[in-house]
Amino acid sequence: MTISKKITSGTGEWANSNVNLYNGCSNGCPYCYAMKMALRFERIASYQEWLEMKPNKRAIEKKYGKRNGRIMFPTSHDITPETYPACIGVLKKLLDAGNEVLITTKPSLTVITKMMRDLEVYKDQVQFRFTITSMDSKLLAFFEPHAPPFKERMLALSLAFIGGFKTSISIEPNLERDPFLLIKKVAPYVTESIWFGIMTQISRTIWPEEISYYNYIREINEIENLQKIFTSFKYLPVEIREKIRIKDTIRNLFERNGLEVIII
Repeated sequence: MTISKKITSGTGEWANSNVNLYNGCSNGCPYCYAMKMALRFERIASYQEWLEMKPNKRAIEKKYGKRNGRIMFPTSHDITPETYPACIGVLKKLLDAGNEVLITTKPSLTVITKMMRDLEVYKDQVQFRFTITSMDSKLLAFFEPHAPPFKERMLALSLAFIGGFKTSISIEPNLERDPFLLIKKVAPYVTESIWFGIMTQISRTIWPEEISYYNYIREINEIENLQKIFTSFKYLPVEIREKIRIKDTIRNLFERNGLEVIII
């Protein structure tokens, strides 16, 4: 499969618009683009302030009508047990207006269990896109320090799949030197697509003891390693390969180097 040369930007690959209810995100991922923008434009003063999620009361309380195309919810924060009441309230308003919603999250089992119950009647309008970037607990603890661990995310994925919801996966940013086994692990519970992308942002000061983590990321993001990854995909069953989508972060990188992304 040859990936299209059409270049999109950010969330535009996934949805036509987005909705967010909080400023900040308690997951604390140092690669977070939204955090980098908040720091750059001085909406927050520090990484610690980003962790202290502040509700946008106007976004939470407003009415929502029908929009053109799919809505991504959320894009700059996560749905956690603490934010769940506000998030489910707005989700129901979006869905009651007839919208199709892509729900993106590093899934908490508590959240997904409640959400499956609360959104059962909207099942046809909803697709889950769970971010699962690695099976390595050490890497997840560093790059996604306050997000649920791998086993919890996998359990949430399997429950959503068994519950009859549309499911998809985001492996962005990929934290595996070779994500072959990760893709095989998630694929049986994916009804839609598996998105693969790389880390492009580091949104806080890097301390000397952290340098090895970022050197590792640079190594796995090298074009030579990415080409090895794509070559390994040919050993996946056809039904899995057909679900794989390559994010614009990689397409842009390859095009800048005069290359084309090809999955055999």
